[in-house]
Amino acid sequence: MSQLRHSVCALDCPDCCSLAVTVDDGRAVKLRGDATHPITRGFLCGKVAQYLDRQYAPSRLLYPQRRIGRKGEGKFERIGWDDALDTIARRLGETVRDFGPESVLPYSYAGTMGLLNGSGMDRRFFHRLGASRLDRTICSSAGGAGLTEALGIRLGTEPEQFRHSRLILAWGANILGTNVHLWPFIVEARRNGAKLYTIDPRRNRTGAASDKHFFINPGSDTALALAMMHVIVGENLHDADFVSAHTEGFPELRERVRDWTPARAAEATGIPAAEIVALAREYATTRPAAIRLNYGVQRSERGAMAVRTIALLPALVGSWRDVGGGLQLSTSQAFALNREGLERPELQHIALGRPARMVNMSQLGSALTTLDNPPVKALVVYNSNPAAIAPDQNAVLRGLGRTDLFTVVLEQFRTDTADYADILLPATTFLEHTDLYLAYGHYYLQLARPAVAPAGEARSNQDVFRALAARMGFHEPCFAESDDDLIRTLLDSRHPFIAGITLEELDRDRFVRLRLPEPFLPFANGGFGSADGKCHFRAETLDYQPPVESRHGDSDLRRQFPLEMITPKGDDGMNSTFGNRDDADRATATLHLAAADAVPRGIRDGEAVRVFNGRGSCLLVARVDDSVRSGVVSAPAVRWAKRSPGGRSSNVLVSERLTDMGGGPTFYSCLVQVEKTETDATLHFEFVPAPGGGPCLGRRAGFTRLQARPESTGATHR
Repeated sequence: MSQLRHSVCALDCPDCCSLAVTVDDGRAVKLRGDATHPITRGFLCGKVAQYLDRQYAPSRLLYPQRRIGRKGEGKFERIGWDDALDTIARRLGETVRDFGPESVLPYSYAGTMGLLNGSGMDRRFFHRLGASRLDRTICSSAGGAGLTEALGIRLGTEPEQFRHSRLILAWGANILGTNVHLWPFIVEARRNGAKLYTIDPRRNRTGAASDKHFFINPGSDTALALAMMHVIVGENLHDADFVSAHTEGFPELRERVRDWTPARAAEATGIPAAEIVALAREYATTRPAAIRLNYGVQRSERGAMAVRTIALLPALVGSWRDVGGGLQLSTSQAFALNREGLERPELQHIALGRPARMVNMSQLGSALTTLDNPPVKALVVYNSNPAAIAPDQNAVLRGLGRTDLFTVVLEQFRTDTADYADILLPATTFLEHTDLYLAYGHYYLQLARPAVAPAGEARSNQDVFRALAARMGFHEPCFAESDDDLIRTLLDSRHPFIAGITLEELDRDRFVRLRLPEPFLPFANGGFGSADGKCHFRAETLDYQPPVESRHGDSDLRRQFPLEMITPKGDDGMNSTFGNRDDADRATATLHLAAADAVPRGIRDGEAVRVFNGRGSCLLVARVDDSVRSGVVSAPAVRWAKRSPGGRSSNVLVSERLTDMGGGPTFYSCLVQVEKTETDATLHFEFVPAPGGGPCLGRRAGFTRLQARPESTGATHR
């Protein structure tokens, strides 16, 4: 008999969709969006609409395994859970004894956005162990820092309000590809006469569907925002009443932007001066006007400054007053849950008597190859695939290949990172465990209960770290708490947005709007996150500097590597989550380049190309089109490296250089050269059952051995 059950999409997306799951005889047979959820509204993105294929894929990991081949070779044998957990506990204990607890490094990010399986028992376990702390910067830290500098808090315009906007700027935001549940509200606005403009180095699906697209040079967004301010202030188009009542430092801002003429910004951005003037005037005089800013902007060397400067624009024109005005980058800080109670950072003092050292996840290659006092001797990876997603891939793979590094990986599929595991553990999907979900694109808190039983012998992260805590002799009562206990701890908050929300209410209603007024206008009357409640321009610190790796950066590098490479999120994938799927792999095996750059290099559409710089090289398939302007190439992220000839993907080209604030990676500040190659740049990955009915193994098919020059082992312009 079929039953209707409910869940929540755990993927790293602002939409955080509510799901309706049809279950027949214990098996999920249909997955669709919850029609009653105000944001999901009954539909799913193309990625999650196919999620049951992932749920029941024959290649899914179902049993604990032990490595029996060389690291990176991907050869394993099946073992039992007791054997696996005992081995992990013993090896971690030996590592702590011989090198100290900080020689253990956890590595995780947003493979699940669930609060329990993302930052619950795992945090408690590693805090109690005294392991190195991980600075989780890989995605949004620079943008978060920039938004906080501008507004004092990470809040933004409700997605539902975009239907009331008259002008929408999608700034570094591929809404159709990475935020599709905002799109119906934009469609509604456009039916009522609104305009949609996109600002992006690449004309993506959203740009193609917009009323106007502005090609901007990578990393030059601050220059555009400053020039818009120049026009708005110089022509007295700012909201003088809002500026006077709710901002600080306007006279200094007026002086600061005086020199940022549209002509100066045109040279930096590649956008003609007349278009900058027209955009600034239209933005300042159209009410309501909203900016959908997304995280692509902050993945350049000065990314935090870019976010900060753009986020000051709504205060300058007073659009925070309007329903359908303002800006959205993140709504996450509205979810003022009791995270300290969940994660228990004070447990560090039991092992160390102090907070443990911090290791930036965006510099994993250096951490595994050069960090000492103590060196990293044990690595536990969950909710992430660093062999694919981390910068300076050559350094990361050298580190993962160390024979003296004990590596544990909790996974659903045999990813690039899983191939380097000493112990590989099967993890549950979001359909198989309890979790609590916040969102960073709307204001609904959601609870999910298991819709189906775990496949095979898969266990949740919560269960694994509870079991490891017991084996390590951690007897503190917090390690015996149930998932429901942890949810109640999270809800134990006096913040007015959370106060009164209970587990019982969430169990009954599945999703609950935070205790916010409707409509929610976070800064209509000031109320910014500063001590005085004002938006502080701090004009003396506003500036634009081109990234080192850009057309206006280091001239010597530019001569060697004349193309700026960006690696935007692919429409068919979710970071590296769906890298085992052929459609996602094909999309991430491409390099988009303009004809003006392809023709002089003898490159035609569909041909294999070698993309390289001083850090390494990878092979991709050329797509010669008009999606990028000359001087920019675009490689959708993130391909599994093992599906590529030579075993490298675009992150082999990216440096470990960090952003100006927040310590984030600089994926979009990357100079490369491109050349035609005769090597086949495609690689299909075929999964077949292992002999004897054991866990599935991978088998490469259609592989042509790389004949290009060897990989660089060092970085000449890090």
